[in-house]
Amino acid sequence: MMHMISHIPFERILKKALAYGAEFAEIYFENSISTTITNDNKLLENVVSATDKGVGIRVVHNNHTTYGSSNDLDLLEDVADSVAIAARSQNTKILNIVFNKNVLTKHVDVKLHPSSAGLDAKIDAVLCAADTAWSAGKSIVQVRVVYRDKIKKFGIANSEGLLIDEEQVETVLYVHVVASNGKILQTGYEPVGGGKGFELLKEISPKDIASLASNRAIQMLDASPASPGPMTVVLSNSAGGTMIHEAVGHGLEADLASQGLSVYTNRTGEMVASSLVTVYDDATIKGRRGSFGYDDEGTVGQKICLIENGILKQYMSDRITSSKNGVQSTGNGRRESYAHPPIVRMTNTIIAPGQDDPEAIVRDTKKGLFVTRMGGGQVNTVNGDFTFEVQEAYCIENGAIKEPIRGATLIGNGPKVLETIDRVGADLGFSIGTCGKNGQGVPVESAQPTIRIPSIVVGGV
Repeated sequence: MMHMISHIPFERILKKALAYGAEFAEIYFENSISTTITNDNKLLENVVSATDKGVGIRVVHNNHTTYGSSNDLDLLEDVADSVAIAARSQNTKILNIVFNKNVLTKHVDVKLHPSSAGLDAKIDAVLCAADTAWSAGKSIVQVRVVYRDKIKKFGIANSEGLLIDEEQVETVLYVHVVASNGKILQTGYEPVGGGKGFELLKEISPKDIASLASNRAIQMLDASPASPGPMTVVLSNSAGGTMIHEAVGHGLEADLASQGLSVYTNRTGEMVASSLVTVYDDATIKGRRGSFGYDDEGTVGQKICLIENGILKQYMSDRITSSKNGVQSTGNGRRESYAHPPIVRMTNTIIAPGQDDPEAIVRDTKKGLFVTRMGGGQVNTVNGDFTFEVQEAYCIENGAIKEPIRGATLIGNGPKVLETIDRVGADLGFSIGTCGKNGQGVPVESAQPTIRIPSIVVGGV
């Protein structure tokens, strides 16, 4: 069987990369094929298929990384020479490389591979979603639908003798809708996707996706403006994982923590959250957008416990950070493409379900805000302060969900919020995203159960 890395003279190139005494060298080869279809305001604007192929070469000396890449395979030896010289050391001993006899291979397991689904079927799904959104009502003024699938095949060879081969597939559809009543504008956004093939849109109808987005935008037109001030907030399991990803997850990445750029720096073993809170990062969940067999350094994907019953257990790490800290890599070395070196990134980050009945959490809340969909936001990882938009929310009065509320924001501090959570539901809801860090974007998912925060500042319009 021909493997991704087989046609590259990796042994010779790795020895060139090590020629000036670096301790570690790695070749990462990638071949990606993607299809993107965009319908913007009733116009089919883009139907694009693209192929991106290239190789990145990384050299590590004294935990410092030198990286080079090219989409011209004829230049690989030149790239290897360049990174070797840039990482020059006084030790010119060439390491003997003994490669594994067999390539470690992971093949994607999807029901309907995107390459097998016809282009017409993909276009029909986009048009169906667009037509559904426009037909939701006269108040709809803008609709944008984007479909994208990507088939990524990569191979890794490194100076420790590791040979890795993997194929990853993802399919995504998102609908963005704007509604207006002549006075205000409201948006509805609904994305679906994951490590699946075209069967995704057989399991979840494009009509249903579009209806959720358009109905959300229309409903918020009649919503009451949010009243600012501290109040109890119940985050539904459908709210999305913005809170755990942004306010907590990034602070648990070892590169930020080791540089003192995280509020969780040097806090392993300490109580950093309510005893009801357990947080995982799990790359092993089948079909999720952040899942994989091997990370982009060749470390097997793992499920790791970050916070257990409120106690910080460990950080997410890659090869470099784990080496510096004297621990094993947790398999969180990820890169956007061959043109980027791997860095510590989340995969599927999850607040574990608890024991509470989600409906009982609402019934036991006399007054507050029930959030069913979060929007974007920003967080300061150094101190944990955050501000997040709320896309859809409702008033809670005497344990019942009442009228919709628009224009709310949540303002708080990640660690303090985690410490005060007093109810954790037995449910669990996932949301997809693309995580940006150091100029790179990678596919991720976040998940949480219904949780209650006794008091958090809510900003209003």
